[in-house]
Amino acid sequence: MSASLPQDDDTLETQEWLEALAAVLDREGPDRAHFLIEKLIDEARRSGTHIPYSPNTAYVNTIPTAMEPPHPGNLELEARIRAYIRWNAMAMVVKANKHNPPDGGDLGGHIASFASLATMISVGQNHFWHAETEDHGGDLVYFQGHTSPGMYARGFLEGRFTAEQLDHFRQEVDGKGLSSYPHPKLMPDFWQFPTVSMGLGPLMAIYQARFLKYLEARGIAKTAGRKVWVFCGDGEMDEPESLGAIALAAREKLDNLIFVVNCNLQRLDGPVRGNGKIIQELEGDFRGSGWNVIKLIWGGYWDPLLAADKEGILRKVMEETVDGEYQAYKANDGKFVRDHFFGKHPKLLEMVARMSDEDIWRLNRGGHDPHKVYAAFDAASKHVGRPTVILAKTIKGYGMGQVGQAKNPTHQQKKMELESIREFRDRFGIPIPDDQLEKIPYFKPAEDSAEMKYLHERRKALGGYLPRRRMKADEKLTVPKLDAFKAVLDPTAEGREISTTQSFVRVLNQLLRDKEIGPRVVPILVDESRTFGMEGLFRQIGIYAPEGQKYIPVDKDQVMYYRETVDGQLLQEGINEAGGMSSWIAAATSYSSNNRIMVPFYVYYSMFGFQRIGDLAWAAGDMQARGFLLGGTAGRTTLNGEGLQHEDGHSHILAATIPNCVAYDPTFAHEVAVIIQHGMKRMVEDQENVYYYLTLMNENYPQPGLTAGDEEGIIKGMYKLKSHGKGKLRVQLMGSGTILREVMAAQELLEADWGVASDIWSVTSFTELRREGLDVERHNLLNPEAKQQVAYVTRQLAGTEGPIVASTDYMKLLADQIRPYMPAGRTYKVLGTDGFGRSDFRSKLREHFEIDRHFVVLGALRALADEGKLPLSKVSEAIKKYGINPAKANPQHA
Repeated sequence: MSASLPQDDDTLETQEWLEALAAVLDREGPDRAHFLIEKLIDEARRSGTHIPYSPNTAYVNTIPTAMEPPHPGNLELEARIRAYIRWNAMAMVVKANKHNPPDGGDLGGHIASFASLATMISVGQNHFWHAETEDHGGDLVYFQGHTSPGMYARGFLEGRFTAEQLDHFRQEVDGKGLSSYPHPKLMPDFWQFPTVSMGLGPLMAIYQARFLKYLEARGIAKTAGRKVWVFCGDGEMDEPESLGAIALAAREKLDNLIFVVNCNLQRLDGPVRGNGKIIQELEGDFRGSGWNVIKLIWGGYWDPLLAADKEGILRKVMEETVDGEYQAYKANDGKFVRDHFFGKHPKLLEMVARMSDEDIWRLNRGGHDPHKVYAAFDAASKHVGRPTVILAKTIKGYGMGQVGQAKNPTHQQKKMELESIREFRDRFGIPIPDDQLEKIPYFKPAEDSAEMKYLHERRKALGGYLPRRRMKADEKLTVPKLDAFKAVLDPTAEGREISTTQSFVRVLNQLLRDKEIGPRVVPILVDESRTFGMEGLFRQIGIYAPEGQKYIPVDKDQVMYYRETVDGQLLQEGINEAGGMSSWIAAATSYSSNNRIMVPFYVYYSMFGFQRIGDLAWAAGDMQARGFLLGGTAGRTTLNGEGLQHEDGHSHILAATIPNCVAYDPTFAHEVAVIIQHGMKRMVEDQENVYYYLTLMNENYPQPGLTAGDEEGIIKGMYKLKSHGKGKLRVQLMGSGTILREVMAAQELLEADWGVASDIWSVTSFTELRREGLDVERHNLLNPEAKQQVAYVTRQLAGTEGPIVASTDYMKLLADQIRPYMPAGRTYKVLGTDGFGRSDFRSKLREHFEIDRHFVVLGALRALADEGKLPLSKVSEAIKKYGINPAKANPQHA
């Protein structure tokens, strides 16, 4: 709402200024008027006058009636088609919830959200949204998640879905149904993007629009003319992710981005801003961030009243009325609106004196007026230089009558009684007789009807049907062979030590030099390049910046200076993990959105990866993303100086929850190279819908190099690294990441101090081992008379001797995943880093978490004792020998 003004001490002078402004508007137009006003404000401020700024405009439509372009479509046909879609969407949800299964559970569903958005979806489908063709890459539309029934209902008219599929809304297990929300994983040829959880759609879309500009700047794809449309709810804008990146969109001038905020004034439980005005609030947020804002508040039936409002009383009441009141108006009737809205001022009552209650009830909101919607969409699609947001006022549950329109419980409404269904039918003129109403049949006109011909013609003119998703890219790329990474496959020279982070950087540099794959590599970092030793990329490939570099960097005299460039390859997101992940998702799904295979590598501070952006990581799985996530400075004890909030001991647990995330915790450089090369073959050459997570450590040590034949074990998740000792007693030692080095040291101690021989197994992925074991279990369960399979872990350990001890830098649960696949009768002990992290030297941290070489030895001796192969006194002896304090706090609780 506008800032309060001081009292007018000279009304005549005020009138003269207003008349002058009116003359400029009449003769030279609004642009000239805007220029003059800005010059006046600037001059006043320079002279010391305090003029407070308000980002808000009046509570009326941004586009004046006189400036609205004519609607080019057949409004009568569009209205009928829209009515049929509304009916079928409602019928689908209501019919799904008429089932009474034995468990008594409802399927749920939402009618009201699409009911409020139907007109805007209709206008977009008929006039604005291009499908992918040879000449146009296609527009990308992020549909509001709860409006999915409307997209299915339209798809039914288009012939893309059958009535049987609509009957199976939210009944997907048997393969006939339609997913509750937009889910590319479940409907891979239909939905382009998942937009739930709420807030993720707006965030991902901003970086998607940016990535289109990136592809154009680098000459990889022609994306000019393509738009990213984002439909979101006004309640959804309270999610921090929804508004978190809007400044970036303005800063990078993403004029290919259009937000449409469906301001139906209601969220799940009640009004979005009962005591305020969400449209005005959002206008301030977006305009203050540099967006072009189009307010679409009032429909055409208000135009005569607003034109007659010479004293501004109507506008003043509109401004002062809060959203809770506006919600109540549309939940009641015309008389209620007359009494409670127009009744706020006698002149307003006089203004509507000749209007019936029905006339007043017909006064519509902008989001339901196809003329106004077309004007707003047209202006947004033509705007240059800034992203646009359309704030469209609608009614939640529009047309649902007394059962649901503008009611607080409307969002959850999924059932309607017969009388409400009849009212809905009559409201939208659906040609279904009374004796059929109880069955709630779908309605589809004859294929040769005017409506159906128009429906198909409009989409044909725009290139085809939307939403539609490409499942594979047309292009074929070949990844480098493994021997291309010889620099990290060979052992390090004597006295030379490197970390797995350094080895990854070497692999990445080799990929960047590859003529075919190199241009498709997208390195993404979030202000941690120097942490990972990747600042060399600044000069080598440049940081993407749409305006280039307008300054001389302070480190220009250095070899690895900070270099921004228009065609830069590196995406440097600032301190912004969610933004980095959103850029990664855009690149990782480019094969689908842009028909271009990209290979993104998002390297981040491990603790601030899955823990912080877990919802986006899950969405990436839904979107069938392909690429690499790399958790740098990983492990609870490897990043020794940072402390509790920085030390990751659980990212692999979180990664394991995402079915198509393939997670590895490699120890050595050669393992990193083998995993990345194999992952690229799966994702790039085979176009398999998986993505990879690798943890990288900043601890330096000698690298043993690849032994031929170990490649398969590295990929499957474990291989025998080293055997040592000839004693009668033997144990199997397993480890991953840097803690494998402690296991290797424990092997020496076991032989030297206790005469125990051992085999060491490098476990690159406990998660992959478990998944393979689960596959075996399931096969054996469902095929009891077939040859029974044996899990890979079991096969590897079956011919070995002794108990098995595993130690990692992660929670015990990570290694515990494979406990069911231990050979029968074998003891399995797991060490891990359960508990909060803390700051100290690595050796102290590993002692604290009881995962160091001494505790590996202790675990092995105890396992031997438990199997009756050693006296328990040997365990006590080891505790004393290694100075272990039995009274020390349990790290899980410390």
